[in-house]
Amino acid sequence: MAHAAAVAKPPASPRRRRTSATPRRLPYLLIAPAGLLMLGFIAYPVISVFYYSLQEYNPTKPWRNGYAGLDNFVRIFTDDPVFRDTLVFSAKWVFVEVGLQLLFGLALALIVNQTFVGRGLGRALVFSPWAVSGVLTSAIWVLLYNSQTGITRYLADLGVGSYGTSWLSDTSTVFSAAIVADLWRGVPFFAILILADLQSVSKDLYEAAEVDGAGRIKQFWHITLPHLKDAIILATLLRAVWEFNNVDLLYTLTGGGPAGETTTLPLYIANTSVDAHDFGYASALTTVAFVILLFCSMVYLRLSKFGGENK
Repeated sequence: MAHAAAVAKPPASPRRRRTSATPRRLPYLLIAPAGLLMLGFIAYPVISVFYYSLQEYNPTKPWRNGYAGLDNFVRIFTDDPVFRDTLVFSAKWVFVEVGLQLLFGLALALIVNQTFVGRGLGRALVFSPWAVSGVLTSAIWVLLYNSQTGITRYLADLGVGSYGTSWLSDTSTVFSAAIVADLWRGVPFFAILILADLQSVSKDLYEAAEVDGAGRIKQFWHITLPHLKDAIILATLLRAVWEFNNVDLLYTLTGGGPAGETTTLPLYIANTSVDAHDFGYASALTTVAFVILLFCSMVYLRLSKFGGENK
């Protein structure tokens, strides 16, 4: 015992403990300025929206500005049929767009994951629309849908349809035309994410399945899809949020028309704030949209069991 006490090390001094703790805190100290800057850029707009949602704020009518309480929210749910119509159309837009983008993106990912001559060029062509901005995509499709020089003109030359037809100004075709335009840009997003996950599937699993007599359909259903589960859930959630907030493409293609047929909730918010200058009511609409997205995202992640084990 005496010998053990004699060789025992003396307790570390407070200064030494502070010095040893510094390296552990150093990474957090280094990223703190950037973290605070990002927090400011995110927190300030969010807080501002919540604040103005409780205000009557219109720069063109300053004599009416002031605290409104919950009046804006009462107006949304009791006296605004446009809100209900745009919310229904937004849900329809998101459901159709995300569903079709997932199907086509999954098919493209499976195709370009195969080995064939020119696979690199094929992948580049598949992914290239994702590199095009939303406004430029809209400009391309506006030209394609032009009644004088676009697709309808060439179809009329072939005897399909009539000259001067505009798919973007017809209420029976505008939704389908907008869907196709956004599919061109959105499908590569799913293809990229799904292909990246496909690369990590072990080939041994497919070889073992072939030995057991499983065909391609069974391999896809029992090996590929379970492996892609989390990637598909994450991709559909992200894309659903982006499609719900889609403004640039629809604004450039249709402006929300004809007759408000393609007005989503975010586009209605943009028109309310920018055109009508009713920033208080637009902030209340934004708050409601934020709550809807947050609730739907939580329910979707809970029901899909994101990150859980595949059975």
